[in-house]
Order: sequence, then C-alpha cells, then structure tokens
Amino acid sequence: MTKPSGISDKPCAPGVILESVTFSFSGELLFRAIDFALTPGQWTCLIGPSGCGKSTLLRLISGSLREGFSGSIQFGDGRTGHGLSAWMAQNDLLLPWLTVMDNVCLGARLRGEMSPEKSAKALQLLKNAGLASWADALPGQLSGGMRQRAALLRTLMEERPVILMDEPFSALDALTRLKLQDLAAHLVQGATVLMVTHDPLEALRLGHRIHVMTGRPARIGEALIPPGLPPRNPGDPEIAALQSELLHRLNGDDRP
Repeated sequence: MTKPSGISDKPCAPGVILESVTFSFSGELLFRAIDFALTPGQWTCLIGPSGCGKSTLLRLISGSLREGFSGSIQFGDGRTGHGLSAWMAQNDLLLPWLTVMDNVCLGARLRGEMSPEKSAKALQLLKNAGLASWADALPGQLSGGMRQRAALLRTLMEERPVILMDEPFSALDALTRLKLQDLAAHLVQGATVLMVTHDPLEALRLGHRIHVMTGRPARIGEALIPPGLPPRNPGDPEIAALQSELLHRLNGDDRP
C-alpha cells in the first residue's frame, strides 16, 4: 500500500501519562488514583463493560471534563492536552447541509485556516479513503460506512498528534467494520491513539497494547500485547487465543 498522506507524515506523537487520576461524578467515585500511560506513536485499546468509565477517561484526557477531577494528565514534555488531541465518536456527526469535502475540512474552516495546502491534503485523504468521487455529495447520499470514513478523515484533518476514539466502528456491519479498521490503522500511523471498544477482536486487530478496565471505582489492568503489527488477521490462531484471554480478564481473571 502507498504510504497515505496525513498523520504519518508528522514526527512521532507524544505519549500521555496519567498519574493518581481520581474523578467523582454526582457524588460517586469513578476513578481512584489511576496510573496509566499511552505509548508515543502507538495505538492503545481500552476495553471493559458498559458503565465502568471508559468514555469518561477519554473526556478527562481530552480536557473537556475537569470538575471533580484531581491528579495529573500530561502530554509528552509535560504539556497539558489543550490543542493536542482530536476526537472521533461512534456517530459520524456529519453536518447534513455540508458536502463531504466541507465536512472533512470543518475544523479548519471554522478556525479560518483553509488554504490551498489544506484543500490538497483533504483531497488526498478522500482519495486514500475511496471517497474522492463523493467530495461534493451530501452526507445523506452516503452509506453508513462511507459516512464513518468521512468522519475519520475529518479527525485526521485536525492534524492532532493524539487521537481519542470512542467506539468509532461499533455501528457498522461486520465487513464494513473490518475494512474501516484496516483504513484507520494505515491512516493514523505515527499518532498516539486511545480507542475505547467493547469488542475484544477489534482491540486485538488494532491495538499495540490492550488494557481492560473493570470495577467501580474502576481499575485498569496490565497491558496485553498482541504479536505483530496492526491491522492483524482476525483468523490468526494466536489472535483467537488472546481473545479468550481478554474475555477471562473481562470476567475478573487477573492473570498477567
């Protein structure tokens, strides 16, 4: 595959270090003194049951949630995360009155940063994602998988070194999900990625490191590190064996 234009053109992204992170919401303690780290330039997956605080942790890292928080979240050389992270959600959140091209470039347009270089990058990303012929289409004309591809490109156009993903592929059918996982794995090379997912196989396909979050207050287990590089073959026997291991951990088995 030809090296895609985008995140991978940048120097290695910063790591993210969480130290003694404690968070309460409506009087309930969600996290107590959590220590957790994202490896620079790698894809970390966080998996766990609904309601354990995975999405809340993403919001804390993004800086969009501060009240009730204590501890330290630092990016790379000690900076806070302001302006360093981009968010991709489960729903594509495309604006229905804008074309695909305008949706992909939305952040730059809102900030008054559009330029011929930005337009050229957006067009190249659309080509990489197989959407160039749909650049002038409205979101209502696209399939669900195409819309989510456009949402991924909009995230990449933010040119942030840290990407936070909250179940970005869960609403897609199985085949489309696999294809978009492959595309994402290539397009975000070089970024520091944290993805929340409920799907053990998705985590094993994409993650350099996989952590299980369980309990209330939540705790984060030691990393499981699959062999090889993402995107991995879901039919690999080693991946199938690790899927069983992840399920054990989700059920409370703390084996390393």
